[in-house]
Parts: sequence; C-alpha cells; structure tokens
Amino acid sequence: MRSIFKGSIVALITPFRKNGSIDHGLVRELVEWHIASGTDAIVPCATTGESPTLSHDEHDEVIATVVKAVNKRIPVLAGCGSNCTEESLRLIKHAESVGADGALVITPYYNKPTQEGMLAHYESLASATKLPIVIYNVPGRTGVNIKPETVAKLAKIENIVGIKEASGSLDQASEIMRSTDLDVLSGEDSLNFPLMAIGAVGVISVVANVVPDLVAKLADAAQNGDMEEGRRLHKLLFPLSKALFAETNPCPVKAAMAMLGKCENVLRLPLVPVRKDTEELIRKALADLGAL
Repeated sequence: MRSIFKGSIVALITPFRKNGSIDHGLVRELVEWHIASGTDAIVPCATTGESPTLSHDEHDEVIATVVKAVNKRIPVLAGCGSNCTEESLRLIKHAESVGADGALVITPYYNKPTQEGMLAHYESLASATKLPIVIYNVPGRTGVNIKPETVAKLAKIENIVGIKEASGSLDQASEIMRSTDLDVLSGEDSLNFPLMAIGAVGVISVVANVVPDLVAKLADAAQNGDMEEGRRLHKLLFPLSKALFAETNPCPVKAAMAMLGKCENVLRLPLVPVRKDTEELIRKALADLGAL
C-alpha cells in the first residue's frame, strides 16, 4: 500500500472558546486557511490538538468536523493513539467510519510496553482495519522508543505505511530508511529539513499551524532537491521552531496563534498559558518572520 501522506502535514490545534468548549466553526476556518496556504495533509486530534484532554465524544466530533470540512481535497490523517490497544482501535474504527484517509498511532505511553508489546499493539490494530497506519515515535513524551528493528518487522504489514519520527536521532531515522520502505515523516520541526535531506518524504509540523505557507515551501524545496532554498527556509524557520517548543507543546503554539488572531489562547488543565518570557520569545520570532 502506497502512502499518500507526504509534504507539509499540519498537526492541527484544537481551538477552544473562552468557556473551554471546542470552536468547530474555527476548526473549519483553519482547514480552509491550511488548504489555501499549501498544506498537503491535516492531522486532527494528535498531541498538538490536545487529544489527552478531549472526551471520547469530542475526539470523534473533531475528526468528523475536519474530514467533512476537508471534503477529500487533501488527506486527513486522524490522531488515533492511546496507551490502550482497545481504545486506539475504537478511535481508528470511528475515523474509518467518517472517511478519514489514515490513522496516526502513537506508541503506547505511560505503561511503557516492551518492543514485543509494541509489535503486538500495532499488529493487532493493523489486522482490524483497512486504513493506512502511520506509527508515531516520540520517546520524550511516551517514555518508550520503538527501535528500528521493531519498525522493520512492522514494515512488512501492508497497511502500515509510514512513521512519524520524533526521537531526535538522525541515526535512528537513517536506519529505518535503510532497512524498510516505510515513508519517514519528520516529527520534530527543528529537524524538518535535515530529515528530508536524508530521505524523509515530509513533515508533521507544529510550526505549520502558524506559518503554513513557509513550511509548505520548505517541504516542496526538499522534495524537489532545491537544497539551497531548503537551507534558507530552515534557517529562517529555526528560531520559531525552537520558540514553539520552549515550553510543553501545544502551549506555545496556542500563544502564537492567539497573537495572529487565529484562536483564543485557551488550553485545558493541566496545560496553562506560557510564561511572559516565553511569550516574548514567540512574539520576537513571529516579528522576525514578518508574521505579525
């Protein structure tokens, strides 16, 4: 099965109203903005979408809103991760039922499964759906790292089509590229260009929430082999990439989006708005890009 998830893929924020409810009208507006800005695919309800604080019904509703708003113009890769295999399967089945194009599935967090446990987790999910599955590896948040040899075993399963690599290790990404035919997607914005330079086919980006046109141009440059332009955009975006991870994601990106007038700076506890010094760091990065 060939993956359709390439280029600039935004890890979409979930906009909340001041009372904490989800603003579905704003979700639809953000979808239109991304499509007009050259974003190649959308990931709703991942970490950046504050999935841990969404109820099951809210999670389902956001996925359905995004799928309907996109209306098959670009692919939708639904966030379907959980530390419970049964819960992840429920999310995948719902995403499949409303017309999502694939499922992004994080390695199970907190319960810290062994490599054998992660292998069994993904095998079980893949066997129960026809949706393409993209593995998501982010050890800094989950406490576990899915090793390249485990990924190589999973790559033999037809509907496991890619991996979002956010280990921060170019060596690990290189080994996955060397030993499998999976599509590797950068999951760390400051490494988007370096990872694409060694063979990643795209990025799943937090920064793309804020400057979708620039991230799309960077992905296009890398895909087209325009290394000079890719390096220029990498250097241009690097300060913002670092600023948006100065505190726990998605707190900084929510602050940035509020500065741009794209959403309210509202998060759900235990996440809180960024500190003043972080806010100023973000504001400066946006100003330097001419985004304000």
